[in-house]
Amino acid sequence: MPDTIRRLPLIPLDEALRRLLGRAEPLTETEVVSTFDADGRVLAQPVVSEVLVPPHDNSSMDGYAVRAATVIAPGVEMAVSQRIPAGRIGEPLAPGSAARIFTGAPMPVGADAVVAQEDTEPLGDGARVRINVVPASGQWVRKAGEDVMRGTVVLRRGERLSPASLGLAAGIGVAELKVTRRPRVALFSTGDELVMPGAIRPTQMPPGAIYNSNRFFLAALLRRMGCEVQDYGSVPDRRNATLLALRAAAREHDLILTSGGISVGEEDHVKPVVEQMGTLDLWQIAMKPGKPFAYGRIARSGGAAHFMGLPGNPVSSFVTFLLLVRPFLLKLQGASRLDVPALTLRADFDWPKPGQRREFLRARRNTTGGVELFANQSSGVLTSVYWADGLIDHPAGRGIARGDTVRFLPIVELLT
Repeated sequence: MPDTIRRLPLIPLDEALRRLLGRAEPLTETEVVSTFDADGRVLAQPVVSEVLVPPHDNSSMDGYAVRAATVIAPGVEMAVSQRIPAGRIGEPLAPGSAARIFTGAPMPVGADAVVAQEDTEPLGDGARVRINVVPASGQWVRKAGEDVMRGTVVLRRGERLSPASLGLAAGIGVAELKVTRRPRVALFSTGDELVMPGAIRPTQMPPGAIYNSNRFFLAALLRRMGCEVQDYGSVPDRRNATLLALRAAAREHDLILTSGGISVGEEDHVKPVVEQMGTLDLWQIAMKPGKPFAYGRIARSGGAAHFMGLPGNPVSSFVTFLLLVRPFLLKLQGASRLDVPALTLRADFDWPKPGQRREFLRARRNTTGGVELFANQSSGVLTSVYWADGLIDHPAGRGIARGDTVRFLPIVELLT
């Protein structure tokens, strides 16, 4: 049988991503979740503050609240008229006096500055204090609303929530957040050669068998993207088994994700079954690693499930997930930001042989501000992804000389 896949034209990665995102219709279903449990979710409506943060002018230091104009020189002695701990409203400041105040406590009416306690000297039993510096009006005072004003949109629709944004929501009294529901994803592995870790001891592996690493990292990546994952395990290389598995998955899931098996060989059943059940586009993407990629839709009652087929080589599968599947899933959830800004860094290596495709080289930042390259860039060497903390996005047709600048995509950003 002729290998028609290899004769398909190569598609630039940006064009492939544009086509893919054009097929990603954001999910319309939402749910309300506790702010405690909303990390990583995509916000479905803006969050508007009903309060000032902080609610009062308050002290940012332990010390003494004073009216600055009354401290005309270092060494001024004042009566201590009251003590104001955090959470308590004090009395108006008596003229010519100081109020003992603690961090976060509201400023008393009449005071406009705080003198830090290390710049003071309590006298006697603490009923008086010597002020050893001349304060400026506003010193060590946090103004009401300087963090958040009432009516401010503090979190926008489409934002992917982070620990900081959850703290911000809690800080304005929001206990629950409306978010897009999680995408439901079915994960498949294909290939009779795949063995689950634990099923066969390494010393007893039969010739041609390999452990299924893709299944583990793809499930983890999907969960990091906020998905509900149904692991269908390894589907036997049988047409009927493939059809039954895909039919069941299409009924209940938004996306079906596979790795390997998208070819034209006699044992590659995914391609003809997907075509039988819906539509399938095979793309040869002008990138390395990760050239073979498939997108399709599998018909079901009332609509269709998305289908994506990733390359079988582990590094290719990992990289195509980060660059294609990740933004697709974010758009499904209504996220407003899909891209990851690249850093411009110094290459501390030579890469003299220009490639014919856009390359994503596994690299790691060093302590001098440059990046180093993993020695083996083969698409089967998963160690390179484990070792790296980023991908160098390198255009086709160019080499890299030590000292050149390169575009660096931090993997930590691509995992969030």
